[in-house]
Amino acid sequence: MSSALKVVPQETWQEQLQGAIRTPADLAAAVGISLEALPYSLAADNAFPLLVPKVFAARMEQGNAADPLLRQVLAAHDETEITAGYSNDPLAETSLYAGTPGLLQKYSGRALLVVTGQCAVNCRYCFRRDYPYSDNAQSSAERLSTIDQLLEDASIGEIILSGGDPLLLPDEQLAAIAQRIAQHERDLTLRIHTRLPIVIPDRVTDTLLQALSQTTLRVVLVLHSNHPNEIDEPTAAALKRLRNANITVLNQSVLLAGVNDNAQVLATLSDRLFAAGALPYYIHMLDKVRGAAHFDVPEERSRQLLGELSALRPGYLVPKLAVERPGAASKRQLAPIYPS
Repeated sequence: MSSALKVVPQETWQEQLQGAIRTPADLAAAVGISLEALPYSLAADNAFPLLVPKVFAARMEQGNAADPLLRQVLAAHDETEITAGYSNDPLAETSLYAGTPGLLQKYSGRALLVVTGQCAVNCRYCFRRDYPYSDNAQSSAERLSTIDQLLEDASIGEIILSGGDPLLLPDEQLAAIAQRIAQHERDLTLRIHTRLPIVIPDRVTDTLLQALSQTTLRVVLVLHSNHPNEIDEPTAAALKRLRNANITVLNQSVLLAGVNDNAQVLATLSDRLFAAGALPYYIHMLDKVRGAAHFDVPEERSRQLLGELSALRPGYLVPKLAVERPGAASKRQLAPIYPS
């Protein structure tokens, strides 16, 4: 008598997050490299704990200690170096506090809410790695009240959810935010900045899509992907589901030495994003947060890379090169230096 095959239940995205890699030994094992062969630093790990979903680690090249995805998440010795010009608050966000926890109003016409301090992956170049999240927490009810107060100002046309990663909020809270904004019955946009669909594509659930598309509100999802190897088949399928739900899907990257400081790599990233329904939006110069100086790409070289990319791809596949300056009225776009 033949027996039925045992079906192993697929982990939910929450279970995948719970089971994420948190130790250097587990990360080394996942990429088939001895821990001694990795530039791991316990001091860097203690300052900013390692956190990597297994589905993201599975996209790393086995045996390659210089893998561009591994480089983004490994707590490395380079982080312990002190570099002039790098600080805990490179964008001076703590100076923007105006009495409402989690509210940042940097630019005209929009308001940003830091809705959680948690992420699904700890990127080593994160400019908010030292942000005072505990001082800026709000309950769901307080957050909705803040949105109401913000939208009393007719000049505000967009609410931005950031973090941490706002897609770590429960779907019912995201639905409540979308519904509350839509109730104001004027031309408004909800923008969400997230890395979750990249690092755990199963986060794009039916209930998430329903939460974000059940109103007439315009919803823009700004992803964060830096390298084409981050876009595997499950990730591409998740992005297509978002796009098919009438959500505008954009991508922003950070230009990182040893990760994506190569025009062909950037071109391939644009190709894979576009094939999955996402448009390249920004590529950011590194925010000078302490511990991240080893990722810096000089401005002139960055502009040259943009010029090289412009020669490889049409304009809609070339993201804008931008740098953010504390106190500026907008991001500053840097002009490409074209190949001669």
